[in-house]
Order: sequence, then structure tokens, then C-alpha cells
Amino acid sequence: MPLPRPEYPRPHFDRSHTWLSLNGTWDFRADPGGRHAADQADGYDQRITVPFAWETPASGIAAHWLETAWYRRTFTVPADWTGQRVVLHFGAVHHAATVWVNGTEVARHEGGYTPFSADVTDALGEAEQLLTVRVHAPADKRHIAHGKQRSMPRDDYDGVCFTPSSGIWQSVWLEARPATHLAALRLRPTDDLTGITAEATVRGPHTATAVLRLRVRGESTTARLEIGPDGRATGELPLAAPRLWSPEDPHLYHVDAELTSADGSDRVTCYTGLRSITVDGEALYLNGERLFVRGVLDQGYWPGTGITAPDDAALRRDLRLAAAAGYNLVRKHLKLEDPRFVHHADTLGMLLWTEPASPGRFSDASTAAFAEQIDAMVERDGNSPAIVIWGLYNEEWGLDWDIPGDAAKQRAVVDAYDRLKALDSTRPAVDNSGWTHVRTDLLDWHYYDESAASWATTIADLLDGRRDDFPVRLGPDYLVHKKLAVPGQPLRGLPNLNSEYGGGFTALERAWHLRWQTQEMRRHDRLAGYVYTELYDIEHESAGLLDFHRGAKDLAGVDPAHVNAPTTLVLDVTPVAPGRDLLTAEREFSLSVRVSHHGAEPVTGLLHTAWTPVYGATPEGTGEAVPGCRAEAKPYTLGAPVTVPAALPEGWTSGRLHLALVTDGTVVARTALDVDTRTEPYIGDDPLARVAAH
Repeated sequence: MPLPRPEYPRPHFDRSHTWLSLNGTWDFRADPGGRHAADQADGYDQRITVPFAWETPASGIAAHWLETAWYRRTFTVPADWTGQRVVLHFGAVHHAATVWVNGTEVARHEGGYTPFSADVTDALGEAEQLLTVRVHAPADKRHIAHGKQRSMPRDDYDGVCFTPSSGIWQSVWLEARPATHLAALRLRPTDDLTGITAEATVRGPHTATAVLRLRVRGESTTARLEIGPDGRATGELPLAAPRLWSPEDPHLYHVDAELTSADGSDRVTCYTGLRSITVDGEALYLNGERLFVRGVLDQGYWPGTGITAPDDAALRRDLRLAAAAGYNLVRKHLKLEDPRFVHHADTLGMLLWTEPASPGRFSDASTAAFAEQIDAMVERDGNSPAIVIWGLYNEEWGLDWDIPGDAAKQRAVVDAYDRLKALDSTRPAVDNSGWTHVRTDLLDWHYYDESAASWATTIADLLDGRRDDFPVRLGPDYLVHKKLAVPGQPLRGLPNLNSEYGGGFTALERAWHLRWQTQEMRRHDRLAGYVYTELYDIEHESAGLLDFHRGAKDLAGVDPAHVNAPTTLVLDVTPVAPGRDLLTAEREFSLSVRVSHHGAEPVTGLLHTAWTPVYGATPEGTGEAVPGCRAEAKPYTLGAPVTVPAALPEGWTSGRLHLALVTDGTVVARTALDVDTRTEPYIGDDPLARVAAH
């Protein structure tokens, strides 16, 4: 049987020249009453495949609501590791793990999303070693960090939660290193993006006399860092011809570190990219150039394997699928994902919004459990150039949906924000995504609405400053109005993002809302970006552009890549319903069209049109040019309206009008409009929509 997840698990701190994977088949025993002991040799009556959670079919167990279980396997230390310290690593174990080697306890860890390790050298015996792990994953997860894993008793947000993933769910491996070793290497671009700032941490008995050398691979840059009495060392690595990291050119600089001491030589490779992400007023800038976030939500679940990707290629594939749909950012939702996901984003040039898992209730214990993830998140993933936004809380989950009414919950948010910014001030941070903000760098909000008309009105009112709240439906008959921020948190002068949106029950309806809601946001120059919910379906949640297996869905001819393109067309229409965007009693009508352009240079071109039946796919080619209909736009400024005359083909009562902006024979933007001459109301028509034919 092939080794599951055989790739090296930690590419941001790479010691892959001296490692051994412990993934694969382990002995397993369920312990429903929590009565077994570590030294009990009997009862291991099942076999489990690591690193897949015990609820999953991929694990071979598929046990649900089991709270405690034991893992066991043997391993042999490679002969060429003699004289080295042997370190056991766990990528992530949900939720509380106790680890023994040959009966000696070597580690205890709580936190289902954060890595941990233990030097097990002193517990090793001769030849074969016995590794035992006890895992407790409480059914009641409300006071621990669990993200979208379902809790019993349930969370307030149970309706959007999924099957738990308990036990070992990321890779387990061994590494060899000297007693005096490199414990961390933080890499950040210099402020002027001409080099790399390095901050190293050295641990071990001969730290004081150790020598640390860094070399930028493929460059002439080297440095010797002086190690202080606290084991810290800092320095800069200037680059003769700096090459910036960007989505268009995701260039990475690998730094080889060698620590030499009386204990021997320790070698580690880390990497980063030269890029800046800054906030200036209400705009975001990447490397000094305006950035409009076109994001999509990704919750990190897979059929049959839960929160563990089935293989490394699946992580890369999800990023490619997001890019193919026109997105430039993925928001990994309420989950510290496998670090190889971050690595693939670095190499592919996909921007990331990263955030920890949430608890379900507010208490001292849950607040502490949430905060403990922050340090691990920044330490593990902070070198990544792809991560441009750090998230913290989400929609007041773990805060009992009551930030405005409770000063203690506001303090918890501020403390989390301050903790994060003290660790990393180079990226903007969101304190409480989507709902009431307390202290934040980005003013984001989550707005869902099934009415195209009220969607347009609310978005306009928020972005024009006419209102500072928005409606949130917490139940079929329970509507609340969420304030954007508590007093003291500015509502102006920060980038605005609609970081969750989408509507519709069927794939057809969702595609319609995707097209029109996204277009409506592109109408507003003040907006800094959006994040669509979501990339793929999960279990009972059918909100994805793709199904759970990442297969295509019937989007009724809508291509998300056209919707999310840097240049799009904005129609001055408030649509009525899917298949009936515009109702007109006459075959001939006219349409007002604008250009929204998020590029470095202005864009101009001729508008072209073509007709297909309603829900028809985009025709090949450019269509027919509309005489005199030249449209243009400056960067990040909505273009002036252009009136486009059109007429349904003879004999048609309805049809889809495809519009394209063509520059030098190339289509740079596309959209479509479904036109119907049968103007009587249909079931499902938006009663607030207006007829916009001229």
C-alpha cells in the first residue's frame, strides 16, 4: 500500500535531508469510557491509516462521536542518525494528545490545529521503538477551537458545521538534528524590498559558541549572524537585483541556513518572497500597486477524508480551481490549513487570507484556546508571501454573538488583535470578520440578500456612508441589524470588503446572484474587494461553484472567470429574476453599459453583442461590433455609461444578450443579459426590481 501523504510536511522550515515519515498504518483502539492506560498492550483490535481522522472512511475506522482513542506503532531510527537528537513531529492532532515512546511520556498538547514536537532521544531503546498516542476529542467542542467541526451539544452556528475530524489529521514524522540547533528562522522583506531581514532562534547547550551562516540560494548573498546570549540572531540579506513576488510572478528566495557548533552541523532551508501589502486610506496596495481583492471562501473539507486533503495534489488543485474561476485570493475559513497548502499558494501566486479556528462559546477557557493559535499561526506561516491578510474571530463566533453588548468580549477581541500585530505588523489584520468591529485594519462585512434590488440599495448605502449597519438573518423569522463597529473604531478611512456574499438555493440561482451581486459591487469605486461564498459544496451545504468532489455544476451559462475578471462590464439594470433580467414590452430596447477596470493602465474598446437562447453559453469569438459604442475606464474608476441599442432576433420572445468589450481584436470583458418580452410577473420575480429599458 502506498504511503499516504508521503511529501515532506513542513516546506517553510525544511529539514527534509534528514527525516522519516510515520504516516501509514497504525494500531488503533477505541476507548469510549476513557479507561485504558498507556501500558496496556491489549485491545488494539483495529488498524487506522494516519493522517486521516477516525471519522473518515479514508482512516479505515469511520467511528462517529468517539471521544477517546489510542494509536500505536513501532519505528526504527535510521542508523545514520547516530549521535543526533531525534525529534518527533505532529502536524496537527484534534484535540488533546498525550504521547509516549517506549512507555515514557514525551509530550502533551492541546489544540487541534497547531503543530507540536518532542525530543524523544532519551526515551529511545535498542532497535525497534514503540510509539503510543492517546487522543481525546470531546463531543462538546463549544469551549475549544474547532472551527466548522460539529459540536454536541450544538453551537449556535451548527447549521453551517460539518462532520468532526478527530485524532491525528496531519502528518507525523521524525527528524534528526544536533543538540545545538536552529529552532526558528523568520524571514521578511526589507521595507524597501531590496533584501531579506532574517531573525533566527538557536537552542542547545553550545549556543554561545555556535556559528550561524545564511546563504540565498542562487545568489551571491551570504551573511554570518551573531548569536546573542538569548539565542537570538538578526541580520539582513541584501539582493543585487531584487525580483518581487506577485501573483503574476511568484518568485521565491530560498535561504539555506547552516548552524555549526561543538554538537555538529544543523542545516535548514526556509524561503520567502519580496512583496509588501499595505493599507493607504481606503485602498490596499501590493508592492505599491493598487490591489482589488477578488476572493473566494475555501473551508478545507474533502469527501471521504474530512479536513485532511486526500493527497498533496488536492491542495494544489483547489488553488488552481480558484484561479480558473477568476479569483486572486482564497480565504481559508476558520482553519489553520496544512502548511503545504500555504506552500502551494506561494509557488502558484495565489493570495491568501488566513485565520484560526473558532470556539463556540465565550469563556476564559475558550478565549485562551483561541488566542493560543495566534502565535503558532504566525510562527508557522509568517514567512509566506502569499498570506496578505490575517484573520481572527469570525461573526462573533466564540463571543456569543454579542460584541456590542459586552465589554469583556470587546477586550478579548482587542487582546487578540494586539497579540497578532505584536507578532507581525507587516500584514493587515481583521479582528472580527463580517460583523461588529472593535479594532481592525480592514472594515469587512458579510451581507447576504436574495433580492437584487435591496442588495443594490444596501451596498450603495453602506459604501456611500448613508448607513453603518446591515441586516443579518439569523433564523427564518429572526432578523437583526449589525453595526459595522463599536464606538471608537473608525468607519471611514479603512478599506471596505464584502467578505462573504452569495444567494440562491439552486446552482442556477446561485450563478445568477454571483453574476449580478458581483457586478453591483464593481459599480462602487470605494470597495476594496470581496470574498464569495464559496468554492465548492460541503456535505449538506450546497453553496459552492463546484460540487463537493470539485466537479462542475450547471451554472446556466455563467462563467465565473468572466464575473471575476480584472475588467468587467457593469449594466445599469436591477434584474428581476433568473432568466428574466430585463423585462421589456418591445423587441427593440437600449441598455446603459459601463466598464469597471482594475488594471494599471486605462482601458478602451468597442462593445460587441451576440444573441443565444436564455441560459446559453458564451459564443465563440467577439460577436458583432455595435457602431459608435466605444467604452472606456480609468484604473479603479467606474467608466461613464454608454448606451447600447439592441433588438431580440425576429420571432424570439426571450433571449440572452452577450456583451463583450473588444480591444485590438481581443475580448477584455464579458457579461450577459437575459431579456424577456413577457412582462407579466412570474413566481420568483423580485417585486423590488425595476424595469430598466430605455
